[in-house]
Amino acid sequence: MKPWWKLDYLFRVPRFMFCEKMRILFFNYEFPPLGGGAGNASYYLLREYAKNSEIEIDFVTSSADDHHHLAKFGDNITIHRLPVGKNQTNIHFQTKKELLKYSWAAYSYGRMLAKSKHYDLSHSFFSVPCGFISMLLKWEFKIPYIVSLRGSDVPGYSERFTFLYKFITPIIKTIWKQAYFVIANSQGLKELALKSASQQKIGVIYNGIDINEFFPDHSRANPNQFHIICVSRVTPRKGIRFLVQAFKILAGRYNQIRLVIAGDGNEKKSLEQLVQGLGLEDKVVFLGVVPHEKVLDYYQKANIFVLPSLNEGMSNTMLEASAAGLPIVATDTGGTKELVSDGINGFVIKMKDSNDLVEKIERIILNPNLEKAMAQESRRLAEKLNWEIVASQYVQLYCETSNVGKIARG
Repeated sequence: MKPWWKLDYLFRVPRFMFCEKMRILFFNYEFPPLGGGAGNASYYLLREYAKNSEIEIDFVTSSADDHHHLAKFGDNITIHRLPVGKNQTNIHFQTKKELLKYSWAAYSYGRMLAKSKHYDLSHSFFSVPCGFISMLLKWEFKIPYIVSLRGSDVPGYSERFTFLYKFITPIIKTIWKQAYFVIANSQGLKELALKSASQQKIGVIYNGIDINEFFPDHSRANPNQFHIICVSRVTPRKGIRFLVQAFKILAGRYNQIRLVIAGDGNEKKSLEQLVQGLGLEDKVVFLGVVPHEKVLDYYQKANIFVLPSLNEGMSNTMLEASAAGLPIVATDTGGTKELVSDGINGFVIKMKDSNDLVEKIERIILNPNLEKAMAQESRRLAEKLNWEIVASQYVQLYCETSNVGKIARG
């Protein structure tokens, strides 16, 4: 497979397409501090859109408490946080109940907004529930929409939803068919989506990274220790259990290594029990939720980043770690091969294979020059992608969608 920076996008919108001022309704049930990669991606896109006075956006998301909040992002973006009964003990994990509450609340709220404002298009992160909301609004108000595939909304992506996929796949395929554009965040996610809808046209726009916010500072690493960091939701899908098992073997060989796990989720308690059972309490640290503005500190103190996930789209934390100049060790899933050139800036590992993890991590432990070379390559890769480029690609799609919508409405 070609590296991501050599892949062509399926959709090539004319670079200088004329576009009048656009009003956009944007749905994503995740937004910081809630959720993970999709929420962060929305944040960075909105930050770029705030610089564009030709775009006006109403962003409808979930509240972290029981109250409805309104906030401004620049002069042209309004963030609407709707209460969904969020459980404060796990802000990175959305329960089915919370998703259902968001679906109804966001649809009702979106209808209210659509009745009072004339939207040129809507944009939904996730096919369900957000894409379904956009589809309903298209049917009622003739608002064309774009769907961004993020991972769990693609049939076959998450074991957690295996049973549910049997029932909702026909709905998802209808949502994609009705959309003006369907955009995956990695080539791997696109290929997975095509297994369910082989005739569907799907484009690829990758996640970006702020290379000024995330940058290397290897002087901060402890020269007497070797730190492995994993920044992730702590859920079974992330495969962190296999990393802990691999770390047990490595810790028996190398006294100087430490494992740092940043994030929260429904598997955290059982992993803490596993660490305790393996006698690793003095070498494994669970940081819990780390505020976004503080996570760089942990990247800069680490030697390598490991993500043994069972499924990914385009990992934001992998991009952050790359920008921070870390070798990347990750499973062959989603966008991994687009972010990791095996043996160049890290290693691609087998899924659910602790022994392969041990082998690849050990290569880096034993070869400081390899670690340094991989770190430099990771930073070079990150510099090829930034959120300004990603936002401009979406704006081009907005222009075409908006113009087609105006034609359709006469």
